[in-house]
Amino acid sequence: MFRLRLVPDKTNFPFMGVHKVLMVISLIISIGFVAILLTRGLNFGVDFTGGIVMEVKTDEAAELETMRARLGELGLGPVSLQEFGSVNDVLIRLPQQEGGESAQNAAIEKVRSALTALYGEAIDYRRVEVVGPKVGAELIQDGITAIVVSMVLMLIYVWFRFELPFGIGSIIALIHDVVFTLGIYSLSGFEFSLSTVAAVLLIIGYSMNDTVVVYDRVRENLRKFKSMTLRDLIDLSVNDTLSRTLMTSMTTLLALLALLIFGGEVVRGFAFAMFIGVIIGTYSSIFVASASLLYIRPQRKAGEAEVTESVSEYDQIEQRHRERAEEFVPTEALPAPDDLPEGPEPPSGAPAASQRKRASSSRSRRRRRVR
Repeated sequence: MFRLRLVPDKTNFPFMGVHKVLMVISLIISIGFVAILLTRGLNFGVDFTGGIVMEVKTDEAAELETMRARLGELGLGPVSLQEFGSVNDVLIRLPQQEGGESAQNAAIEKVRSALTALYGEAIDYRRVEVVGPKVGAELIQDGITAIVVSMVLMLIYVWFRFELPFGIGSIIALIHDVVFTLGIYSLSGFEFSLSTVAAVLLIIGYSMNDTVVVYDRVRENLRKFKSMTLRDLIDLSVNDTLSRTLMTSMTTLLALLALLIFGGEVVRGFAFAMFIGVIIGTYSSIFVASASLLYIRPQRKAGEAEVTESVSEYDQIEQRHRERAEEFVPTEALPAPDDLPEGPEPPSGAPAASQRKRASSSRSRRRRRVR
């Protein structure tokens, strides 16, 4: 039967041979994204800034300029309008009104009256949300706290699961993923809402899952190949898990791509953050988390000290065969020479020493039977 394999089971890519270039590029891009976040910031939604959000649907294509001019005459402050998925759906944002809850309700009624005058009853109010500025500030603080706490807990988990160098490498990769995701989010202009915070937390978990898979194979190979250099060992570990890593990421990206295209505006920001995060997390598990172990070296046990010379691929294969042979064919299971069945008589032309040896063995077996 024909089987299609996008990624072979056994690969031998020299990932660590290009890790220095890629880590320098990642560092430069990370610094650039941090500068963008400090200067431009994120496009915070009403969940964080406070205000009024109204989602409306009209029977015909909405005229944004006419609608913006009519709502601007209400004296409610700067009004933001944008298409929300189709030309019939419009998202209206209003700033927080002074005067408490009664002022917010009055602003909503003014908007309703103005839209009714434009479109009559052929307008559907799908969503109306009001968030206060105090609640928005608390949500920003809670979102940052959730991201930081999750990363600290991940560090503690990896520390106990493996050892401290692995934990430090995983945290470096997680910081890399979060900075890249937020930086791309800032450049794209997508609205940063509570669903985006949930997406960032999911990205942290997904990236950590990929990293732990690679680290587990590194730890296993540290025990198996005691004389292999750390660089070759990490390359071997990444190649061993490459098929699983890529296939998991590809299936996840296909599902997220469907959400991004067909999910609508409500989930589009969440799907976009997850899509970018999965790609970055897959990259960081190979070229950031794994490469970090070359500089934050895990401690090897006694007898596992790294040699300076590189072990060739042929020697690695031979070592694997020897270990498998010792594992599946133990020497205790082999029959003793005396228990072997008697073979055919030697030919007449056989050496005399060989005949005397066989005769001696035969006499020894007869003596044992008599006893």
